[in-house]
Amino acid sequence: MDIAITKMSSKGQIVIPSHMREDLKEGEQFIIIKNKNQLILQKTSHLKLKLKEDLEFAEETNKMVEAFEQDPSSFR
Repeated sequence: MDIAITKMSSKGQIVIPSHMREDLKEGEQFIIIKNKNQLILQKTSHLKLKLKEDLEFAEETNKMVEAFEQDPSSFR
């Protein structure tokens, strides 16, 4: 984890320190999550990957539920 201090401009812009944005590209999209006193900045590409993983897990869970409903004794 890396920590830095920055400030917001009069236009609402916040500078990400150069050492923290080395792997970021111009035009890259982010999601900003506000939680009380926290602002969380996350790449949308990471969010898409997480949603894909969650969807795959949900699909596998649904298959298991359907199999259980068809033959509950096979799960004992």
